[in-house]
Amino acid sequence: MSIATPTQTAAGSRIRYVALAGNPNSGKTTLFNALTGLRHRVGNYPGVTVERREGRLAGNDITVLDLPGTYSLNARSPDEEIARDALLGRHPPVPELVIVVVDASNLERNLYLVTQVMDLGLPVVLCLNMTDQAERVGLQIDIQTLERELGIPVIPTVASRGKGLDDLRMLLQGAPPSLPVRRWRLPEAMKAEVVELAHLLVEERLCAPESAFFTALALLSDATGLSVIQNHPRARAAVDRAWQRLEAADVDPQSAPVEARYEWIKGICDRATRQGEIPITWSDRVDRIATHKVWGFVLFFALMALIFQAIFTWAQAPMSWIETAQTWLGEQAGALLPQGDLRSLVVDGVIAGVGGVIVFLPQILCLFFFIGLLEDSGYMARAAFVMDRLMSKVGLHGKSFIPLLSSFACAIPGIMATRTIENRRDRMATILVAPLMSCSARLPIYTLLIAGFIPATRLWGGISLPAAVMVSLYLLGLTAALLMALLFKRTLFRGEAPLFLMELPPYKLPAMRTVLLQTWERGSHFLRRAGTIILAISILLWFAMKYPGSPSQSDAARLQQSVAGRAGRLLEPVIRPFGMDWKVGIGILGSFAAREVFVTTMAIVYNVEDGDEERQSVSVRQQMREEIDPATRKPRFTPAAAAALMVFYVLAMQCVSTMAVVRRETGSWKWPLFQWAYMFVLAWTGATAVFHLGRLLGLG
Repeated sequence: MSIATPTQTAAGSRIRYVALAGNPNSGKTTLFNALTGLRHRVGNYPGVTVERREGRLAGNDITVLDLPGTYSLNARSPDEEIARDALLGRHPPVPELVIVVVDASNLERNLYLVTQVMDLGLPVVLCLNMTDQAERVGLQIDIQTLERELGIPVIPTVASRGKGLDDLRMLLQGAPPSLPVRRWRLPEAMKAEVVELAHLLVEERLCAPESAFFTALALLSDATGLSVIQNHPRARAAVDRAWQRLEAADVDPQSAPVEARYEWIKGICDRATRQGEIPITWSDRVDRIATHKVWGFVLFFALMALIFQAIFTWAQAPMSWIETAQTWLGEQAGALLPQGDLRSLVVDGVIAGVGGVIVFLPQILCLFFFIGLLEDSGYMARAAFVMDRLMSKVGLHGKSFIPLLSSFACAIPGIMATRTIENRRDRMATILVAPLMSCSARLPIYTLLIAGFIPATRLWGGISLPAAVMVSLYLLGLTAALLMALLFKRTLFRGEAPLFLMELPPYKLPAMRTVLLQTWERGSHFLRRAGTIILAISILLWFAMKYPGSPSQSDAARLQQSVAGRAGRLLEPVIRPFGMDWKVGIGILGSFAAREVFVTTMAIVYNVEDGDEERQSVSVRQQMREEIDPATRKPRFTPAAAAALMVFYVLAMQCVSTMAVVRRETGSWKWPLFQWAYMFVLAWTGATAVFHLGRLLGLG
């Protein structure tokens, strides 16, 4: 087999490829963004970076690689494997320099990863990040002593404020530093076994000489790494013999390296740091409420209610502006184009279809703005801590909350974030329930139906009924996810939920520039979807709603005879039990490509069916509210039907992109198909029950 080895750099040569490694929540991705000028998502809780990210050093041709956060190189989860394999050169090119980012306020724990990276035979620089936080807790660090004890360059930084970054850039623009020398000591018996096995691995060409000591030690101390040598009987036999000799020498190969590393680290910290009086910070005082077993939940749900109330309040004016602009644009296009299918395509298909989704941009921006504030302030880690109590009761790992939380924005990054979960059973259970979280693509559907059928009355505390309904939809998805997780953990994926250990970062004032950039990035992603995917789908839907049909037919008759109309008719018997007709069936089918396309589809359906130019200024929600069922002479859409449809979209999969990601993460189509089936049954049952209950209560 071929072996990737570090690029040999002559004295005075420049660095071309740099890797950033570090513990979760050490500020590594913040540093990456600051160095490269890229605007990747940064969350103040672990598990945000789950894939390799590359960027160029600003103003330079140096490539910087951002690796997933990991506590050690003994990989036990997919994201840790990515970090380890990149540093070992299993996915070339091999970094010419590794910058290990550590949290200065948690130096002793962070240095464990540093000692492992130093064993890889690569130049290493220690980036001592968040030094301001260390000062706040009374920790004084002697940089020169730390540098001398470790034998590698140490650069103090505060990446979020740009402090120390100039020194780091200057270092990167020079020649790489000397290779570090291993200074921590293994027990002699184990050291001899590691050296002997390392020679064998190099001889068998199973690893590069530079990383042979690390690989040999990993094989002896961590049985999970034996897959590397499973097809090499000589190496496997050597490991077995080494284990027997270590057992005879009363040396534990798992604990001995850990104890040796921490003994050396403790000596360094004793000499290089001085701990002053630890103050009781305001962060500690706030946590007495934020992490309380009762008040923590109260605070969490109160924040959610306030956020959705603000979303409805703040977004009203800009939404009306967008609706006005859309109406004006439709009128101008209608005046310029002659009567016929071309005008219908532009006005009814493109403008009505895309505009029907863009109108919800203000609410999307408000939602992501508040999520950004919570992330950057440090509160999200507290939310995960509080929710762990609930997660453990249904058998899920506490780490599952982070992917589920990410799924409120989009299920795709949420499912990818499950790579931080070591246990496969817990990971699979989390993947299967993640799409039950109400993602941002559902928000336009909720808003359309709430604005059309839920009266804007005030409840207690100044919270409006629409905001309360919106919160209840999100809670319904969360509750359904927890109940299904409980079912899966007791059937398909039996097993105890492991303990959840999580550090709580200190609270800080959100960096408004970062929050606004993240909000704009997510909003611009929504706009790109509207200008590409939704535009293309709108055009296809228009054609599907017009053909085959004759221009001599009425618009309503032509719609019913079209491909889309016939497909809606085929689906109608399935959705009729929860009050839906064939037109909604077209929307449900169209939204499988992207959930927000439901709004686009309904806008096109009503505009194509009506064909009245004076109705172009009437919003989709008003058209749905005013529609009369010719058979009963009653409104076709009622509050009960609207509630049922919202419940359907809370619980249904309806996203082909998510299914594709589940297929990639699980390695089989079996799981996404199972996921779609169980969610459809759940959605159909829930929607039908809500519809008939609503009718019993007199809501239609």
